[in-house]
Amino acid sequence: MLQANEIQQRFTHIQQTIQEAQQACQQDAPNEIRDCIEKLSREAQQAQSVMQSNDQQRIQQCVDSLEDMGDEAKRISRSLPTMPAHLEAAVTRVHAELSDLKHKLH
Repeated sequence: MLQANEIQQRFTHIQQTIQEAQQACQQDAPNEIRDCIEKLSREAQQAQSVMQSNDQQRIQQCVDSLEDMGDEAKRISRSLPTMPAHLEAAVTRVHAELSDLKHKLH
């Protein structure tokens, strides 16, 4: 099980990765993926207080939810024919970071 400070560090890194994906959406991203990344960003901001708590169950639920959104973003990015490569890479990084944290918490 990860320590609270490790969880916070990993989550901060995940937020940075989500911001990078948002920046990648600024140029020529299809609306579906832009909307999905925006939603993920909002959820991650709301999850900040949960990540600072010591409530392992709430942290796990929060990360599970975020990881589900990461799955959705990855699915959308793979299904769009006009997906820019840099954006697909950013989405893949977000998904990988969330998935890794989820597996370390369970």
